[in-house]
Amino acid sequence: MNFFRGVMGGQAAGPQPSGAETIQKLCDRVASSTLLEDRRDAVRALKSLSKKYRMEVGTQAMDHLINILQTDRSDSEILGYALDTLYNIICNDEEEEQDENAQKQADDLGAQFTDKFIQDPEHITLLLTLLEEFDFHVRWPGVKLLTALLKNQGVQVQGIILVSPMGVSRLMDLLADSREVIRNDGLLLLQQLTKGNAAIQKIVAFENAFERLLDIITEEGSSDGGIVVEDCLLLLLNLLKNNSSNQNFFKEGSYIQRMKPWFEVGDDNAGWSAQKVTNLHLMLQLVRVMVSPVNSPGATASCQKSMYQCDLLQQLCTILMATGVPADILTETINTVSEVIRGSQVNQDYFASVNAPSNPPRPAIVVLLMSMVNERQPFVLRCAVLYCFQCFLYKNQKGQGEIVATLLPSTIDANSISAGQLLCGGLFSADSLSNWCAAVALAHALQDNLTQKEQLLRVQLATSLGKPPVSLLQQCTNILSQGSKVQTRVGLLMLLCTWISNCPIAVTHFLHNQENVPFLTAQISENLGEDERLVQGLCALLLGICIYYNDNSLENYTKEKLKQLIEKRIGKENFVEKLGFITKHELYSRAAQKPQPVFPSPEQMLFDHEFTKLVKELEGVITKAVHKSTEEEKKEEEVKKTLEQHDNIVTQYKELIREQDAQIQELKEQVASMTSQNEQMQTTVTQQLSQIQQHKDQYNILKLKLGKENQSQSSSQGDGSQMNGLQTEELSQLREEVEELRKQHSLLQTQLGDKDALINTLVCRCLCLFESELEALRNQVQSQSTEITQLKTERQDLLRKNKNAQPPLSSRFFLPCAQEEVKRLSESRAELEQQLASSTSTVAILQTEKTKLQTEVQESKKEQDDLLMLLADQDQKIHNLKQRLKDLGETVEQLPSDLRLGATMKGKKFPKNPNTNKRKRM
Repeated sequence: MNFFRGVMGGQAAGPQPSGAETIQKLCDRVASSTLLEDRRDAVRALKSLSKKYRMEVGTQAMDHLINILQTDRSDSEILGYALDTLYNIICNDEEEEQDENAQKQADDLGAQFTDKFIQDPEHITLLLTLLEEFDFHVRWPGVKLLTALLKNQGVQVQGIILVSPMGVSRLMDLLADSREVIRNDGLLLLQQLTKGNAAIQKIVAFENAFERLLDIITEEGSSDGGIVVEDCLLLLLNLLKNNSSNQNFFKEGSYIQRMKPWFEVGDDNAGWSAQKVTNLHLMLQLVRVMVSPVNSPGATASCQKSMYQCDLLQQLCTILMATGVPADILTETINTVSEVIRGSQVNQDYFASVNAPSNPPRPAIVVLLMSMVNERQPFVLRCAVLYCFQCFLYKNQKGQGEIVATLLPSTIDANSISAGQLLCGGLFSADSLSNWCAAVALAHALQDNLTQKEQLLRVQLATSLGKPPVSLLQQCTNILSQGSKVQTRVGLLMLLCTWISNCPIAVTHFLHNQENVPFLTAQISENLGEDERLVQGLCALLLGICIYYNDNSLENYTKEKLKQLIEKRIGKENFVEKLGFITKHELYSRAAQKPQPVFPSPEQMLFDHEFTKLVKELEGVITKAVHKSTEEEKKEEEVKKTLEQHDNIVTQYKELIREQDAQIQELKEQVASMTSQNEQMQTTVTQQLSQIQQHKDQYNILKLKLGKENQSQSSSQGDGSQMNGLQTEELSQLREEVEELRKQHSLLQTQLGDKDALINTLVCRCLCLFESELEALRNQVQSQSTEITQLKTERQDLLRKNKNAQPPLSSRFFLPCAQEEVKRLSESRAELEQQLASSTSTVAILQTEKTKLQTEVQESKKEQDDLLMLLADQDQKIHNLKQRLKDLGETVEQLPSDLRLGATMKGKKFPKNPNTNKRKRM
């Protein structure tokens, strides 16, 4: 123990051992001590030395510490010391005092020890097993150690955990730990675990991670919460970003609806803490992840619909129009709203209806555009507003029409500021960034919309007093020719290219100005510096569009003449080279990556994402158009006309099919309505029939009651009064009923006799047939049995003779004969057995027929009994009617003998069939 006192800080006499020697002695004690207390004290000493002598402890003690984790599982204290020591030598703590070189050496040391630890994957499995221990001194250091391993060698450790049974599930249990320290460090562990690994992200998501994380965020106070909320949001971003499966699971689990309370910001927005700003920023990023343009269109549209239905979009617009919101939160909110409405007509229509809380109220779009063209606003905020305006117009022809309409003379309101006025003001202001933003915004109002391109040609601008107004197109070309800044000219050229592309009328208007074509050819043909190359390329693109979309309506500027002009003034090869300057520019590829305009500085804001698509589409076709001859163009025009004719025919057929579909749909609706009406009428008929039946029953009951009352009244009076009171119609009706009953009785009697004769005939025929066939079968079977017995006896005699005979000589002659005889007997026996089987099957068939006939006989007897019962009922009715006629004083004739005989047949016993005894013998 004195040794440990020295290590732990006690003073000892003599020269002090070096750190490496002390660590070596401690490692020997850990390896060799048999007492748990000694090993525990040695590991505690190693822990105290592990930060100062990180290299020595890691090199000498790591194997011993891992062995402690494997063997001393029962003692939580020594496990905690061992885990803390391993954490100290593996973790790369960033200290402010260290310089870059020292920090780099520390990082390399941590990576080196991590590699040594994970050489055996069982060490990670052992660590996962230790995390199941509930003891705080084991679980917490284990969580920190695994987090450090993931930071140093994330991919390798992720692979080991992924293949470990229940590895991810064990780590998910950390979120349910009641001790906040372990739960919070568990969040950090899961952040490292889910980085860049889609498979682990899916497993964590299906382990109910979304539910647990959202519960923790709510418990911690949502956006007002602390660092724990930030950790939860970072983990959610890891799980959802670029993972379509988890995004779909998040949406289907109705977790989007649970995000709405996060953005319920009060009226008093003063005093935003740094943590709240961070939390809300991450929450907005989480919304953007679900509706990112890089996601599949179907998934994005579904999430946008959910956000509108749960009023999340409305809540974001409230933050957008609120006062006192920090600038970075406002910027991120604008970007979030942009992607929530992008390409969704319903969301775009709602955003168009949002008004700012001003006096008088102004549309949110107008307020945002005011910020975009204001050079005093922050650059990132102006970029966000431009992105919001682009997303509002993306695939929104209705919105494009509304924006262009604010520029037309008939809709301009002098008393209010419109979006069109702000765009024109920005387009011609002194600020080049405002020029560029306004030009790009106006280009998006014309994107893929031929109608608005033609409408914008009507816009007239008043330049100064006393001068006639000029068109917007002419004003753009005038500013372009004045030699303004590169950013302004690039913006105007992008606007003009977007405007006149795929619009021959706009091309004609542009070429109508005699100064435009000479200006473009002069710009392209000059040899300018690097900064002007992009402008030359855009001028070449604009001139190429004038050639490709030219309808040859202007005699001086037909396609052929423009190509001749290029060949003389510029040269075809030089023209194509200048056109290629656009795609070779370094900022072109950056803008083509994603729709959002993100630029490090205002000077680098040159290309728009949608314009890069237009360049990619037109560069090839313009190059071909410049090199093509007149004959080739004529052929192409003929092909185009043919294709247009085919397209017109196809369009006509499509319209016809639509009309027929509409007619079929109408007929289906009519059939459905008539079917429902038919069902209703059937129901009504059924109800009416049941009512009629009820009325009939009531009528019969009343009739019976009336008959009984009449009978009682007639019995109380004398005989003379009975005859006088009886109606003649009733007596005639009774006579008719008696006559009808007599006819039915005679008919039934005849049918009964026919049935009896049929039954007797069938029974006799069946019995005779069965007896004859059975007798024949018995004889056949007996003769076959006798023959088989004789054959068996002959065979045994023959075998006995062959056995007693001498083998020499005789076997040579008699054995083949005997074998042939045996073969013949075997074949005969097989034939007899086959005949026997056939006879047996015949017997079975006859037995089945016999059973069937017996069943028919029984049914006939049953019908006979039913007829007897019916005769008895008829007889009883006749007797009652006769008695009634006698009571009424009417003379009744004596019943005929056949009726009396039929009445007595109810209890008559039929004589036994003479074949009954034969059936019993069978």
